[in-house]
Amino acid sequence: MSGLLALLDDVAGIAKIAATSIDDAAGQAVQAGGKAAGALIDDAAVTPKYVHGFKPARELPIVGKIAWGSIINKMVFLLPAALLLSAFAPWLITPLLMLGGSYLCFEGAEKVYHLFKPHEPDAEGHVAAETADHLEEKRVKSAVKTDFILSAEIMTIGLAALPEGQPIWMEAIALALIGIGVTVLVYGSVAMIVKADDVGLWLAENANFGATRAFGRGMVKFMPWLMKALMIVGTAAMIWVGGNIVLHGLAELGLHAPYDWIHHQAEAAAHAVATAQGFVSWAVTAFFDGIFGLAYGLVLIPVVIRAIQPIYRAITGKQKPAH
Repeated sequence: MSGLLALLDDVAGIAKIAATSIDDAAGQAVQAGGKAAGALIDDAAVTPKYVHGFKPARELPIVGKIAWGSIINKMVFLLPAALLLSAFAPWLITPLLMLGGSYLCFEGAEKVYHLFKPHEPDAEGHVAAETADHLEEKRVKSAVKTDFILSAEIMTIGLAALPEGQPIWMEAIALALIGIGVTVLVYGSVAMIVKADDVGLWLAENANFGATRAFGRGMVKFMPWLMKALMIVGTAAMIWVGGNIVLHGLAELGLHAPYDWIHHQAEAAAHAVATAQGFVSWAVTAFFDGIFGLAYGLVLIPVVIRAIQPIYRAITGKQKPAH
């Protein structure tokens, strides 16, 4: 009997250690996920466009399909790749982060560039002849492909933010929590965004009180402005986060001057004010990271269009869309 009690006591001790480890992993996941804010905001800002033009009844199923594709991206492909990277090639993390940061800078700068020089209409714009089912399948595949790139950036940022020297299972739990948490946060937000105007319309037409109906009408009018604001914030976040990642990577590789200069400017600005020093330091850092990210992204645009895209099309056999 005493042996059984000792065994149960040992099991209870192991359970406490496991619970503490999982709690630690959850805390690490929250901290690491917070560093991927730029990619998160952009993911939430970009996704609603994929349900534009469909019947309201299809909006949530489409968001659900994209969210499921995102889970598969993270759990089936990216999580094992991140663990292998951590175990066998940790030196690759910084270059891969810089590659992802470069992508964010390019995407953000391209959006800014096309504000002044809009896209010419292409073949993808002519969808009237497509059936709704075919268009839905096409949109979902496109969204999942875009999600894969952003998810790769999120998981790599999360991996880089985790403490070094911990067991691989601990990293796996933390990364899994990051992947699932990010997916729920992003696509839960997207679901609320795309249905908010329908909720507002229902309230405007069916609510019992005048104030509630007025609130519903206000929601309907407000949602287009919210979508525009999300696109602006998402673009800005891509640029400043991408710039920060690249600058931090350069510092890790030995080129400290740009990163250190921005850090000194942020410190000087923070010391110049009496209150909100943390916010001022962050704002100055984000501003200069954004300036660098925008300039770097604009430089990347011709490189991508004239060199990388033709090489990619030559390798994959895909042709440039006809205008």
